[in-house]
Amino acid sequence: MFTGKYVFAQLVEFLPQRIFDSIVNNQLLAMMFGQLTNRESLRDLIVAIDAHSSKCYHLGFGKNVTRSNLSKANENRDSKIFEEFAYYLIDIASLQKEA
Repeated sequence: MFTGKYVFAQLVEFLPQRIFDSIVNNQLLAMMFGQLTNRESLRDLIVAIDAHSSKCYHLGFGKNVTRSNLSKANENRDSKIFEEFAYYLIDIASLQKEA
């Protein structure tokens, strides 16, 4: 049985907790999960997350993610913050690789 951490959970560890909490919370986690699992739409993403509902807490989503809440967050939040976090994660990952 698998006892290590999921790759997704390992990536999330690189995010500074206070910055992460103040800016994007579950939205970033859901969108990262969608990107890593090659989801084609918001509905497809929610179906995939629901399929793993027993693992949501361990993936960092908390209790659940709903399509309506995620849709509202995507509508109201500037997508450039995701680009900033992407660059941040790439920088951290490259530093870890060098060490």
